[in-house]
Amino acid sequence: MARELSFCLINPYTIGKSRTGGVIGRIMTRTGLDLVAARMFAPSNELAEQYASLISMVPDTPPQERELLAGYVRRAYSPDPKTDRRRRVMLLLFEGEDAVAKVRDAVGALRPHAYSGETVRDTYGDYIVDESGAVTYLEPAVMVGRSKETVGSALRLWTSFAESDGGVVSQAGDVNKDGDVQQTLVIIKPDNFTFPSSRPGNIIDIFSRSGLRIVAAKINRMTVEQAEEFYGPVRDVLRQKMKSVMAQRGGDALEKEMGFDIPDNVRAVVGEHLGPLFGDIQFNQIIEFMTGVSPLGLASEQKKQPGTHRSLVLIYSGVGAVEKIRKILGPTDPSKAEPGSVRKEFGRDIMINAAHASDSPENARREMKIVKPEEDWTRRYFEKYYL
Repeated sequence: MARELSFCLINPYTIGKSRTGGVIGRIMTRTGLDLVAARMFAPSNELAEQYASLISMVPDTPPQERELLAGYVRRAYSPDPKTDRRRRVMLLLFEGEDAVAKVRDAVGALRPHAYSGETVRDTYGDYIVDESGAVTYLEPAVMVGRSKETVGSALRLWTSFAESDGGVVSQAGDVNKDGDVQQTLVIIKPDNFTFPSSRPGNIIDIFSRSGLRIVAAKINRMTVEQAEEFYGPVRDVLRQKMKSVMAQRGGDALEKEMGFDIPDNVRAVVGEHLGPLFGDIQFNQIIEFMTGVSPLGLASEQKKQPGTHRSLVLIYSGVGAVEKIRKILGPTDPSKAEPGSVRKEFGRDIMINAAHASDSPENARREMKIVKPEEDWTRRYFEKYYL
């Protein structure tokens, strides 16, 4: 069966209620598809109106449902008519065999008074009708395409607005702008994407306890060049830290091999020589873990190529964002993390510890410049399948 591209738009209400992680986890586990791109939007009136018009004309949706969904998009996706403040919408792209049907089925149809939790809309949406059958309340939770053709039409539209209406949407109406507002970077690491699972969504759910707003999202394939710059400050720390480690381990190995005690001053010499080498080995392991590519022996141009490992880059915004996210994340060593923290729940060791978060506003700005969360990858995937 041929590989396809499909999409899911997470509605403003769903994002505002911090149900983003649940939607992502539900779709990934129920479809087995790969999440290959993500982008935050703050739709303009023009984008909202064009999408509503597109929905009203798709031939693969019953006329009554088309009318309901088009009306919903005009109300919920357009900027607030009183304040003109825009609303947040997240576009997700999924890739794999029979992707369109799998996403459509996982999301489900509009069903009156559906309380089963079988689909995304059953769980996170509402479709309430009165005794006469008239719709009194509609919240579809997400929007999807029902066929390959409607997916293509929708993605053609949304990717054409990716630069003007998407990226870092800190201007959205529900994003706090008062007080000590900060932006902080979170990277949900590659170990959460080795196969489609609920892990990325579950981690987002834990971070939602912060009360912060997601203002940017990007599936990133970090290059070796980016990884070396991103983790550059760690290299000298590792080289220094490993001196004492190698003094102990190297001295112990020599004692076992030689059969006599190794004096402390000799151990120190061993540490001075071997510590930096071992630190570099560990640094290169971090680079390979984040990119999927060993940095050893690569030419400069090869280091600029996207890696084979995926991670999810998010920017959270709000008062005290850096401290709030770091507290929920937990310490670098998962064994020392508090129960309920991200790293306690999902981390394995100091390197494979589920997620990264900036430790200061200054580092957040530095790291954002490297991973470029404003960069759009959705257009690349649309062109791959539809041009």
